[in-house]
Amino acid sequence: MTTVTRELLERFDVPGPRYTSYPTADRFVEAFGARDYELALEQRRSGPAALALPLSIYVHIPFCESLCYYCACNKIITKHHERSAPYLQLLSREVDLHVRHLGRGASVSQLHLGGGTPTFFNDEELAELMAMLRRNFSLVPGGEYSIEVDPRTVDETRLETLARLGFNRLSFGVQDFDPTVQKAVHRVQPAEQVFALVAAARRIGFESVNVDLIYGLPKQTPESFDRTLAQVTELRPDRIALYAYAHLPERFKPQRRIIAIDLPGAGHKVSMLARALASFDEAGYVYVGMDHFALPEDALAVAKRQGRLHRNFQGYSTQPDCDLIGLGVSAIGKVGATYSQNAKTLEDYEDLLDQGQLPIVRGLGVSRDDLLRRAVIMALMCQGEVLFESIESAHLIDFRSYFGAELERLEVMQDDGLVELSDTAIRVTQMGWFFVRGVAMVFDKYLQADRNRARFSKII
Repeated sequence: MTTVTRELLERFDVPGPRYTSYPTADRFVEAFGARDYELALEQRRSGPAALALPLSIYVHIPFCESLCYYCACNKIITKHHERSAPYLQLLSREVDLHVRHLGRGASVSQLHLGGGTPTFFNDEELAELMAMLRRNFSLVPGGEYSIEVDPRTVDETRLETLARLGFNRLSFGVQDFDPTVQKAVHRVQPAEQVFALVAAARRIGFESVNVDLIYGLPKQTPESFDRTLAQVTELRPDRIALYAYAHLPERFKPQRRIIAIDLPGAGHKVSMLARALASFDEAGYVYVGMDHFALPEDALAVAKRQGRLHRNFQGYSTQPDCDLIGLGVSAIGKVGATYSQNAKTLEDYEDLLDQGQLPIVRGLGVSRDDLLRRAVIMALMCQGEVLFESIESAHLIDFRSYFGAELERLEVMQDDGLVELSDTAIRVTQMGWFFVRGVAMVFDKYLQADRNRARFSKII
């Protein structure tokens, strides 16, 4: 493994976008509304895209029984499970509005249920949701159908139900196995529970099991995190997502319950990341890119080797870059050359649906320059290289002239050993993969013009 120096880690310990899209969601504007989105749906219905790539669907289920203090997601904390049924009806109405503009039976190759806690829905509600989606869309064989799972809300019987409903991928939220850390973030779940569930998922036959981890949480130390890393490598999930905790209490109210003095310092955070990289490499995981690791035989690692990796609002994917339908409170979609986002509160979401409108409150029509820069950024994030000729032929530009200033800035990164520049390409080095967000940021026109990056998480 390439040695990542502490000096580089500390230099890149700065805020930056995760580039699940470009332009990033903070650039969406309220001038983009429901009618703009409807036009994009209708253009897809009548255009070649409807006959080409299948859709991706994201469903946001916002409810959680208890509050995790680190959480920055859009969620509603409640123990009142009777709130699920009315929300399910709202989702059904939103799907009906989509079908009105998109047509019925569009092919879907990727479905992801996130939140919140999707398993807040009981088995009957999840079955009703899946049946409703199948009535309106065509879920193709061999697709990726995943659901985020709070280990505290399921047992083996529920996992069997999820498999029967058609889910073939699970993502367990673990964050940290240390009991002291779990108590500090108000998410106590014994390691034995997670081990039992992962073993059950394998017996049932799920194609891939992902585990989410967070470093930089209160009460974490490099030594305590070492123990979690050892347990995770023993657990041996197919995929691991390792995120840096971003402490932004001024933006996310739950984080105000975290005592700032309990947070590890920058040096300890960097040490935890470095130890995690070494631990997963030694355990045989492939570094897919930007906080994601996968076993060599996992579809994500195979896609990385074959140059078929893609990226969307759910992170890395083996599915081709395709239009995304976002359903539910705060969900984000991408259709054609547009991005859109639903209302962020349940009240506003319901009110718009009551008016017979798609609940879009903001979005963006993507410009020619945006499309060009998105192609470059996604090539960096997914393939680790940009071939000038392919970009030039697709976008009718001269790469070295158009991106002269950016290439000049990359020369410093070349001196650091993060990229290799030639007359025909930019290539991210093995070491550069650990800082790929920083490389991509060079091509972010909006970020270069706006130096206020505090709204983003740290890039490592």
